[in-house]
Amino acid sequence: MHGIGLGFRRNIADETIQLSGITPDFLEIAPENWMGMGGYWKKKLHEAADKYPITAHGLSLSIGSPDPLNIEFIQRVKAFLNSFDIALYSEHLSYSQSGNAHLYDLLPIPFREDAVKHIVERIKVVQDILERPLILENVSYYTPVAAEMSEAEFIRSIVEESKCQLLLDVNNVYVNAFNHSYDAKAFINALPLEKVAYIHMAGHEKVSDDLIIDTHGQPIIDPVYELFEWTVGQLHPVPVLLERDFNLPKMIELQKELSQLREITAKNWRSNVA
Repeated sequence: MHGIGLGFRRNIADETIQLSGITPDFLEIAPENWMGMGGYWKKKLHEAADKYPITAHGLSLSIGSPDPLNIEFIQRVKAFLNSFDIALYSEHLSYSQSGNAHLYDLLPIPFREDAVKHIVERIKVVQDILERPLILENVSYYTPVAAEMSEAEFIRSIVEESKCQLLLDVNNVYVNAFNHSYDAKAFINALPLEKVAYIHMAGHEKVSDDLIIDTHGQPIIDPVYELFEWTVGQLHPVPVLLERDFNLPKMIELQKELSQLREITAKNWRSNVA
């Protein structure tokens, strides 16, 4: 599956299903928001799945947590993915659960060899249950924790040792490069780019001269588009997702962003696709 997708949000569900001013190639959903759903919203999800291919981007796996994996939850995710014929399931290279408490945030994992080994073993368990590769996203973070290696080394080690795939969030790279003063292109070049299976693009908010926050609530800015264009030139064609979680604009504004992403990928991937 290729093309430019959009997150399926309930407050724009009808416009999305009816192609009312918006033309994504696929939709992304968070399984946790839809598993076990009945009634009206179950009907809407089936309407969307009848019209679009669906990808899934999870919120609760907490792959870096010290707590045991929730096997029952993973089995429920698998059943949900199978029921909608979803091949691409991505999650975050972070953790959000500790001591049986859900933290409702994506916390950074220490860039350490012992963390690599811990996460690799957990990924293997998840992939065995799901019977499909897990796709993990590089996350934004605002302070490193007890780092013993670079973030790029950390990600590469996990991907290569676990045989999982990579969701490359270009905006997260831009945010981290700005906040931690490193070169975004050098960081991307240090990743296992042959393992990139999916891309996210989103907006962020600059809150001070030396801090920007990943929000998914603003339009994509030109420097992130520029980094995206450079990035896709390094990659084979993969699906690209426009993330907009709140502060949703009119459909014509979302369509402009979809169109800009589509133009950039078409220009850079035309020969590959042909």
